[in-house]
Amino acid sequence: MPASAEPVQLLDASAMSDIRIGGEVFEGELENGLKVVVIPDHRAPVVTHMVWYKVGAADEPAGQSGIAHFLEHLMFKGTTNHPEGEFSAMVSSVGGRENAFTSQDYTAYFQQVAKEHLETMMSFEADRMENLVLTDAQIIPERDVVLQERAQRVDRNPGARLSETVDHMMFPNHPYGIPVIGWENEIRQLDKDDAIGFYNRYYTPNNAVLVVAGDVTPDHVMELAERTYGQVERRAEPGERIRSQAQSLPGIQKVTLSDPQVAQPTLQQGWLVPSYNTDTDGDAAALDVLADVLGGGTNSRLYKQLAVQDQLATEVGSWYRSTALDSGEFKIYGVPKEPQNLNKLEDEIQRIVQDVITNGVSADEVARSQRSMLASTIYAQDDQSTMARIFGSALTTGSTVEQVQSWPQLIAAVTPEDVQRVAAKYLDGSSVKSYLLPAEQTAAATPVTQ
Repeated sequence: MPASAEPVQLLDASAMSDIRIGGEVFEGELENGLKVVVIPDHRAPVVTHMVWYKVGAADEPAGQSGIAHFLEHLMFKGTTNHPEGEFSAMVSSVGGRENAFTSQDYTAYFQQVAKEHLETMMSFEADRMENLVLTDAQIIPERDVVLQERAQRVDRNPGARLSETVDHMMFPNHPYGIPVIGWENEIRQLDKDDAIGFYNRYYTPNNAVLVVAGDVTPDHVMELAERTYGQVERRAEPGERIRSQAQSLPGIQKVTLSDPQVAQPTLQQGWLVPSYNTDTDGDAAALDVLADVLGGGTNSRLYKQLAVQDQLATEVGSWYRSTALDSGEFKIYGVPKEPQNLNKLEDEIQRIVQDVITNGVSADEVARSQRSMLASTIYAQDDQSTMARIFGSALTTGSTVEQVQSWPQLIAAVTPEDVQRVAAKYLDGSSVKSYLLPAEQTAAATPVTQ
């Protein structure tokens, strides 16, 4: 920084008190237990309608990996009131769009349409919450589709195969180590009874969150919700999700995968850390800032030093998976500009991390990251679908609406001392290192220094 420049001041948390993510967000609940969240946005006559179920791959019965994702596919197969394809055809006919996705902690379905079609979307979605119909004639072909998806996205993708191994090493004793799509041999055994049993246990209104963002009012949404979702009976009590606790194994574990498809080597290191939901020491916000200071973009330490100044890396950075019902993870990655410099890149990454642990970070770095993170969050509110996803994912992983809305104050309150503290606490211990290499680059070429 030039000597004449004014020093960057840390943000004052109290000065950020007027920043509320989502604005005037409404919370409600129907008698059947369905939670309702409304995020008004009157800039365009459009709505995003999402249903989030508090169930994901980490909730699957033993031996049935992939059933949550498989059921997501099967939810488009029709109900007692609407044959297969009618719901999707309706969305298309009104110029809308739809999709669904499954994670370790939740499964979600959404449509984005003009606001006059909201009740229609609610009616269809409420119908398949209780009236799904499945036949063996539907199950077998769709199971083959999932197997093909796994083959294409994982089995033929060396990076994805390595990620499955890393996840298993990162989360010993915990279902986050099982792939969302499932293990191939277990997918092949999934049948209609498995799908219906999972559906009946978890797809009940008292295990779901309805999020509507867009040109609506809370009163109108609640009125429509009562007429549609309010008619769905709660047919199960899934109860609290209690899982075994992920264990942090001592030492540094390493895994290497070499494959002819790999053109450029990549290294990654991961640490088990708290998520916002499991954080009991006030560390989550500091980990968020640490990830940005260390490797969050072109102004980060890793990028400026290794990609710009040293010309050692083409890609380098860090990220923090903070939205999870259970443990989160902190990861650093790097791609060397020249394959033979993989060892050197790893050593330099370790040197920079150790410098943060030993000497900390500056007030300028923290303030810059805070401003960047808060600005990104403000800009994200331009997209109603993004807002719906932020609240839906948070509410299905243990957070509250208030916690989501007050996140800016948490970030603004982080100090350089907090960042150094969490770096020393979490990045100086047990971790998992992975190396994705071209076929001609062997495991012996990976670094051995720790």
